[in-house]
Order: sequence, then structure tokens, then C-alpha cells
Amino acid sequence: MNDKIQVKDVTKSYDLYKAHQKIYIRRIKGYFNSLRFSGNIVLFALFFGIPWITQANRQSVLFDLPARKFHIFNITFWPQDFILLSWFMIIAAFALFFVTVIAGRIWCGYTCPQSAWTWIFVWIEEKTEGKRNSRIKLDAESASVLKGLRKTAKHVLWLLVGFLTAATFVGYFYPIRELFVDIARLDLSGWSLFFIGFFTLATYGNAGWLREQVCIYMCPYARFQSVMFDKDTLIVSYDPARGEHRGRRRRGVDPSTIGLGDCIDCDLCVQVCPTGIDIRDGLQYECISCAACVDACDSVMDKMGYEPGLISYTTESNLLGVKTKFFRPRLIGYGITMIVIIAMFAVTLNQRIPLELDIIRDRDVLHRITAEGNIENRYNLKIMNMSHDDKEFILSASGLDNLTIVDAPQILIPAGGTLDFRIQLEAPTTAMNVPRKTIYLSVTEQPDTGIRVTEETRFFGPIY
Repeated sequence: MNDKIQVKDVTKSYDLYKAHQKIYIRRIKGYFNSLRFSGNIVLFALFFGIPWITQANRQSVLFDLPARKFHIFNITFWPQDFILLSWFMIIAAFALFFVTVIAGRIWCGYTCPQSAWTWIFVWIEEKTEGKRNSRIKLDAESASVLKGLRKTAKHVLWLLVGFLTAATFVGYFYPIRELFVDIARLDLSGWSLFFIGFFTLATYGNAGWLREQVCIYMCPYARFQSVMFDKDTLIVSYDPARGEHRGRRRRGVDPSTIGLGDCIDCDLCVQVCPTGIDIRDGLQYECISCAACVDACDSVMDKMGYEPGLISYTTESNLLGVKTKFFRPRLIGYGITMIVIIAMFAVTLNQRIPLELDIIRDRDVLHRITAEGNIENRYNLKIMNMSHDDKEFILSASGLDNLTIVDAPQILIPAGGTLDFRIQLEAPTTAMNVPRKTIYLSVTEQPDTGIRVTEETRFFGPIY
């Protein structure tokens, strides 16, 4: 018997003008399918449910672009907080890198919206057109009333899911309760109508028609993920040493007695793959680590009376008989970087003050000498209350002896509001021994809760 493992040449020469071959996905039950289904239920509940949560008569999560406010539960972020958004995106990126080093494209298989919505559309397709073989047969049939009804039902349901998805997504940027009232009354604004229509068609097209093409050709993650893989990365892989040579046989037959491996060459692992690859050809960038092929193969091994795990989550090191190393320099580097950035983000968020003060000097007059002989400077102030409650503040000045605010105003600012006003500062001429002094204006919440912001400016006097 030849002990060499058969090698299959999987080099592909793509014809850019070749028509796309439709993939008929076969749904399979199993542990990983149940795990993915449960995870998707949680994700859908969060996506569709969060916009409906209200807090203090306000939508808890609302990205109010016209007002330039991002409401996320108890915190309102303003354009001035853009640095926090940047940090959050950096944290998300390093988290993705960290997870990829450990478990490959596990994000794609279980939590990516493209994958999650594709499985919904596949389920609808199966309910309206039948299982995989029935769908293949239906597409091969000539036009008929029954075929038209099945196809129409599928596309109507796809569009309905796309519409609900789009309306919910727009509801994160426009109060969702008002939005659905406007939809019921057919009284949508032009922009709302455009974005709901756009995202409806995008969902319908991506999850219904493009499917695996988004993962293979459009998603950048599929292209750069390979640089984060190593021999100790957890991947979905076929064990050729156990599976080869492939061949069909009767149930109960010991494969070693007929010169075969455990793989019965049923192709079920190919039929359930959402990207249409054959995992037995080795690791491929198209694989999204959804483990549908693992469930399919384990079900066949169970029926044949063989040990499960011919296709499994494993590492290249394990397949080569080498112990897998969990802690690697790359993993440690990503982990430390992510922890440091998260700590910096948390500290910055904790020290964030929901109050802002902008000072602009009056440019008409540098300074003025009052009738009492004092030096007067004028300033235009803008105070922004970035909290969720109406606030009262007091203004104070420091940095110069006997510096006073003339007719200090009462500052009452509603939640999320701003107040623009002008003030005059006076100081005796004896306090100025140079033409310019640095002074400080402070705004403090009343009663004093520790919320205070201080900005520096300049106070000018005569040149002697």
C-alpha cells in the first residue's frame, strides 16, 4: 500500500468574466450551528431592541447628527469628544487582531452581520423553496405558476427583512418611535426615505444575492487576516493523515482493512459551506470559520461509527504533531497594547467633564480705561452644558490682583444647551506692571459637585 498522502492541486486560474456559480447552501444541525444560532439571537435582540429603550424621556442610544450629539445611555458625546471615538475604534481593531491570532476568523463565522443576515436569508430560502436538492431542481425547472409563487414569496420576505433592518438602522440616527409613526402615516422625509430604501436594497443584495462574494472579494479582513495567522492559530481544518485515502464504503466497515481513511468522500462538508470551498483542500482565505463543515462531518462520522473530529477546530501545530503554544510574542504584544489603550480610554472617559468653556477676546478694543481709572477688557464667552440635566453655574476670574467681573451674570443652561454672552473684567492700573497678563476664567457648577472647567486668556493694559 502506498503510504504517501495524495496531494491535490488546488491552484485556480480565475476568469474575471466567468459567470458566477450559485452556491446552494445546505443547512445542517449540530453543536456549532446551535452555538451560532444562539449567538445570532442575542445579536439580533440587541440590534433591534436597543433603539426602543428609553431613558428620561429620551432614546437611550441615538446618534443625533443634526444636533451633533451622540447619546449612549447616560453619556452624551459631542464633536469635541471625537478623540474618544478614535480610541474606541483603535481598541476594536486591536481586539479583532487579538482574537484573530487566537482563533482565526471566528468573528466572521459567528458575529459578522454579513454572515448573520446571510443565514437568515438562507433559512427563508429553505422555507419557501425547500431544502438544497429541491432548490437546485426548482432552479432547473422551466417557468411555472408554482415556481413563480415560491420565488415571489422568498423575495418578498427578503425585502421585508431588509426593510426592518434598514428602518432599525436609521432609527439609531432618527428617533425610532417617531420614525415608525412616520412610516405608518407614509409621511417620511426625503432623507429618511432615501436611507431606508438604500439600506433595504443593500441588505437584500448583500445577504440575498452577493452572499459569499462579499466575504471573498469585498471584505478587506479576508485579505489581511493571513498576516496575523501562525501555526498555533485555531482554525477549522481537515486531518488528512486520518482521512486519506478517501472513498465510499458500507457502514460498519473498518476503513483500514480496505486501504481507506475515515473520509467517505460524501462532499457534505462542501454542501454546507457558505463560501463553497472544500476544507479538505487545506486552509483557504475564503474560510470564515463558521464550523458548518465540522457539524456536517461529525454527523457523518457518528452514522459510520467513527470517532468525531475528522474536521475540527485545531492548529497547524497539532496536525504536525507539535504541541500548540498559546502564549506567543504576537499575541502578547496585541494583548498588552489593547490593555494599555483600554486603560487610557477608561481614564480619559472617567475624567471627562460634561462642560465646555470657549473664550474669545473682544477684538474691537484691546483695553479701555474706565471713569474710575480701572483697566477694562471685554470677552465673548460660550458655555456648553454637555450633561443630561439643566444646570446652574457660577463664573469666576483669577490670575490678577483685584480682578473683578462687572455685573457677573446668572448662568442657567438647559441640558445639552449653550449660552453665549459678553462680560467685562476690570482691574486697577496698579495691578498691571506689564502690558499683558495671563488670567484664568472658571465655570463651576452650583451647588459645587466638582464639575469645573478653567480656561486661560489674556488681560491687556496700557504700555508705560
